[in-house]
Amino acid sequence: MPHKSARLYRYSRYTKFIFLVSDIAFLNAASILSYLMRYGNLERLSATESQSVLFLNNLLWAGFCLYFNAYSFMRVGYIETLLSRTAKILVLHMFSLLTLIVFLNYDDISRLRLLYFGLVFFSELILFRYLFVQILKRFRKAGYNFRNVIIIGAGQKGQEIEQILTKDLSYGYKVVGFFDDDKTESQSGIPILNTIAQAKNYLSEHPVHEVFITTSQYDNKYINELILFCETNFIRLKFVPDFQQFTKSKRVHIDFYDHLPVIYFRKEPLESAFNRSVKRLFDVVFSLLVIVLIIPWLFPLLIIAIKCSSKGPIFFKQERSGENNHSFWCFKFRTMRVNSLSDELQATRNDARITAIGRLLRKTNLDEFPQFFNVFVGDMSVVGPRPHMLKHTEQYSELVHSYLVRHLIKPGITGWAQVNGFRGETNTLEQMQKRVEFDIWYIENWSLFFDLKIIFKTVTNMCGGEKNAF
Repeated sequence: MPHKSARLYRYSRYTKFIFLVSDIAFLNAASILSYLMRYGNLERLSATESQSVLFLNNLLWAGFCLYFNAYSFMRVGYIETLLSRTAKILVLHMFSLLTLIVFLNYDDISRLRLLYFGLVFFSELILFRYLFVQILKRFRKAGYNFRNVIIIGAGQKGQEIEQILTKDLSYGYKVVGFFDDDKTESQSGIPILNTIAQAKNYLSEHPVHEVFITTSQYDNKYINELILFCETNFIRLKFVPDFQQFTKSKRVHIDFYDHLPVIYFRKEPLESAFNRSVKRLFDVVFSLLVIVLIIPWLFPLLIIAIKCSSKGPIFFKQERSGENNHSFWCFKFRTMRVNSLSDELQATRNDARITAIGRLLRKTNLDEFPQFFNVFVGDMSVVGPRPHMLKHTEQYSELVHSYLVRHLIKPGITGWAQVNGFRGETNTLEQMQKRVEFDIWYIENWSLFFDLKIIFKTVTNMCGGEKNAF
């Protein structure tokens, strides 16, 4: 039997209970606040219809959260995933609640009060989940709620999973060692404890919570024995297959066709019609707000500055590669003197073609503001891979693996690659490869919260200045 201390610090089992109780408390608090916001008192809360709706409200939320496993999240997962899942369940919850109210013909229930409830409840949920995750990370960094891990296989995959598990102390993993038949030492400094055949003996004598198998060179009979041993001793066993020998994709996904697992390389959240609708709605609302509230006073100032700085048109338009590699006309404020190389040569540092006002516009990203009209009409998105000129698309699609994957979605005014420093001139192939990697990562991990995070980072980068903005 494994050492009994292996069961210490397993507080994750209480997470679901904590979240459920907290959610119910927040839900009822939001209900009370919504009555005060709508009516200024709680008199209507005691009405029979109000009590029935409150009961249904609690029942629906608890049922949806438990059914959709809303309270589970991976140690190495991203907080955006948890927040996005919460938002989706809240939308379903509110829709179901409104449907029941209409079905039960509860005419005295104020729809405005329900709107107040939804806004308050959503704010409470997001704030609590964010704070909970931050506290949990600090708790793990202090050495609690950790999990001891051994890795079978010290090859490339073994080294990679070790780096992922240990790169952030808040994940709560401690890799105690590798088991491998061929290696005498590992690159990371984590010791190789013994051969693969000795792993089960080690598990019998030491506290281990999880086992990762990263090698395909093993004896099937022994691995089956190891699986049985782990399952009967409450040790999690996980396989790390090497799909990168077939694809450069950072993720693969598994679906089941009847009982057969089918693996495919890439699953984009924006394949979902619902997610595409959410992103498009956000694009329309965001771009419309910019067009109505900012452009009327900003454009006249910039137009005068551009006309005074040099001769030529106010706007610069260029045919660029869009979604599914269909071209579209992308608009910007003109930042260069009129020249014949604009469709072939990228702007470089200290480029003589850039005007004085153009340098300021490029530094602050103000030259991109006309693209909000591109967003509004549907050629672009607020956030997405930056659109490249047609010549560069043709050139780099032959040089960079998976380059055209970035065209699976609409291009954006800003993007994940840009806020991470990969913007402006790409004078080496490696720079373009890194940009493509960030763009593909964005496509595979999209969420509305991720878009908001990128927009926030874009604004802070604009205020702080970017070295690659020229």
